Amino acid sequence: MNWDRFFDIPSDLQHSWLGLIGLHLREALLPVLAGLVVSLPLAQLCVRFRWLYPPVLWVTTVLYAIPSLAFFVLLIDYTGQTELTVMIPLTVYSLVVLVPAIVDGVRSVPQETLAAAKAMGFGPVRRYLQVQLPIAVPAIIAGLRVATVSSISLVSVGALIGNQGALGNLINDANIYNRPELAMNAVLTMAVLAILADALLVVVRTLLTPWMPRRAHTTPKADRPDAAAAALEDAAR
Repeated sequence: MNWDRFFDIPSDLQHSWLGLIGLHLREALLPVLAGLVVSLPLAQLCVRFRWLYPPVLWVTTVLYAIPSLAFFVLLIDYTGQTELTVMIPLTVYSLVVLVPAIVDGVRSVPQETLAAAKAMGFGPVRRYLQVQLPIAVPAIIAGLRVATVSSISLVSVGALIGNQGALGNLINDANIYNRPELAMNAVLTMAVLAILADALLVVVRTLLTPWMPRRAHTTPKADRPDAAAAALEDAAR
């Protein structure tokens, strides 16, 4: 393995190493963001209409079971060999993690907290945005952590459809040019990106939930009353 050429990116990829990182993050994070935008109202519908949750969960699970390559083949006639062909399946895959996370988080809000918010004149939308969602933040962030790390990994499969795999393209070129250092570069870089993205989400969770104890051994059930009170107090301000 020629370590001197670790960052020597083949010209056929048309990107520098940093350019591939930027492309990889775009293809990985935009689907997670799109999945979150879809999941928030969908999860609220599942909370409001409990009968809707099982079929929604069944559909998202079935879609998640479709192999990414098969998904690409289904889409390629409509979206071509583009980033969109990679990002649509990743968006769909994120739903199977985000929808249950949001539903569980919103359902964890104590009924007495909702009753207090209602007594204070909060309508359904305001209760959801200012009381339920803030309390559900830890569960939502936990879902985002799983979806983000998974998405960063799965982007590399896009290398099979016309060099749309960002850093995954390095693995393909490693085989073409017999340069194993390129594959090592791709694997290590994706691992670092996943770790950094996960750490950033932990920081976001910490900033958004100042009422939560910082000690890892504290049980979630002990956090809920404090979280409910803090969210209700913030919403009333």
